[in-house]
Amino acid sequence: MAKHVLSLEVPDTLNGCIFRVVDTSIYASTPVNCPLLQITPPGFIHPVNFTTPVIEPGFMANITACDLGLQTDNCGTTYQDIPDGIYIVKYSVSPSELLYVEYNHLRMTCALNRVKQLYCDLSLGACEPSTELMATLNQIRLIQQYLDAAKSYVEICHDPEKGMELYRYAVKMLDKLSCNSNCKTC
Repeated sequence: MAKHVLSLEVPDTLNGCIFRVVDTSIYASTPVNCPLLQITPPGFIHPVNFTTPVIEPGFMANITACDLGLQTDNCGTTYQDIPDGIYIVKYSVSPSELLYVEYNHLRMTCALNRVKQLYCDLSLGACEPSTELMATLNQIRLIQQYLDAAKSYVEICHDPEKGMELYRYAVKMLDKLSCNSNCKTC
């Protein structure tokens, strides 16, 4: 008997007010009943539930802070940024106790945007950089590697504590480096 193979992608996005979830499941010829997407933001213990009509096979959902219950005022008019951190994302179809997938996703949109801003703040030319500029570029690369490692620990190695430790260290490095220009924080 063929069965559904459930799968989700939660791509990194640089849009601070969007949490995107894409259904990459392979569905058998049997009907899909009761699709349920559950997202638990960092620091919360209860998930936010999304069902039909938003969640149908093959869905691509752009979820806002209002959808997650993180913003309650001016929903649909203004869009607050969604915080970085570990989000638990679960997707199921009936029978939900048997057909589900669950992921830890490390959202690091704020940190990634800060890295991009660091590049904007540099005076790069199409030539070999100065020693000082090369040191800054190396520091930015190191920060990016710590962010990549943090994401791997959370999402692949299933070690969220280690991942968040590395993420926080990368943000401290960002703070130190970016306070020479325009001190944004995550």
